[in-house]
Amino acid sequence: MRNKILTASAMAAVAVLSLSACSGTTEAPAGGSGELQIDVPDIPMLEELGDNEGEVNIVAWSGFVETDWSDAFTEETGCVVNRRVAGTSDEMVQLMRTGDYDLVSASGDASLRLIAGGDVQPLNLDLIPNFGDDIVEGMKGQIYDTINGKSYGIPIGRGANILQYDSEVVTEEPTSWDVAWEKDSPYAGKITAYDAPIYIADAAVYLMTHEPDLGITNPYALDEEQLAAAIDLLKQQNSIISEYWADPVAQITSFAGGTTVLGTSWEVLRKLTEDDRFKSVLPEEGSTGWSDAWMLAAESKNPNCAYAWMDYASSPEVNGAIAMNFGMAPANAAFCETGDEAQAHCDYYHATDEEYFEKVWFWTTPIEQCIDGRTDVTCTNFQQWTDAWLTVKG
Repeated sequence: MRNKILTASAMAAVAVLSLSACSGTTEAPAGGSGELQIDVPDIPMLEELGDNEGEVNIVAWSGFVETDWSDAFTEETGCVVNRRVAGTSDEMVQLMRTGDYDLVSASGDASLRLIAGGDVQPLNLDLIPNFGDDIVEGMKGQIYDTINGKSYGIPIGRGANILQYDSEVVTEEPTSWDVAWEKDSPYAGKITAYDAPIYIADAAVYLMTHEPDLGITNPYALDEEQLAAAIDLLKQQNSIISEYWADPVAQITSFAGGTTVLGTSWEVLRKLTEDDRFKSVLPEEGSTGWSDAWMLAAESKNPNCAYAWMDYASSPEVNGAIAMNFGMAPANAAFCETGDEAQAHCDYYHATDEEYFEKVWFWTTPIEQCIDGRTDVTCTNFQQWTDAWLTVKG
């Protein structure tokens, strides 16, 4: 979403980021593990690098590919960077399917669609030296970009969908999401929620704690009964919602203007509000979140330049610059040791706090094969979620 966290460029970047920023197994941390076995197209992995082709075409979130570091990359490698900014995960998927792009900075609500659709290829990590020990463990081998033991994504950064509140109105720090979901909430009529089908998973996270008999163990693996329960909860929440948000600037304006006093947010949005009265918390039920990764087109015309970019962008300096520009935790933990500003950024976004991120279920595309390991039922897919979401707001 963001050169300096509180600058005008950060705000402008947020304005065009409308879906992402920007998955787990039953007994694993919420973030999940990449041991999922599903049927995907058998696309070969690049075995060795050749000469750089002279360019690389990238679909990315605003703030991920900026002139300062792309010019330096071109000088270093001879690969000219052609950037296309996308505003939603759906747009990214569509653009990658045109065959015009080599790389995409995909979030988890797009990555499985791209993998299952044969749109991206597995990655040879040996050809990306900066993908090493300094990449935080919680972003390696995740279920949303590692399938059948093959890596399809190079981590960029991550963040949680937190509960933000106006402390002048919500005078006691919430410990549960109940204040945002239950119809007797004292803040009814001044609650905001995220406007996208993937938000169904937020309802599922709440139900995992409050209605355990539903048997939900992964908020992205919902059978028809579980999906129906999540939709019922979302319709209940709809009655106490002041507004839904997809435009981050609109969300900031809503909090600043008092229309909203509590609801789903990102840490960077709270920071950009620039008012100490706004606080945030990761409630006891946990939350959803987003994690972005570079993914390489199955039929990339410039794979050598693409690999060069993935390595370059994974260095501590460049990955850190992206994280600060966007407003998220960097994937390369070595960035946190490059200075006081970097450390402060990492502390704010919990960059190396795996205990914090163990409570976060990162966006993962719902598919018919239940990613929680069940084989006796069919789970609902993303299209079913999209159709169901349309019924929530009436």
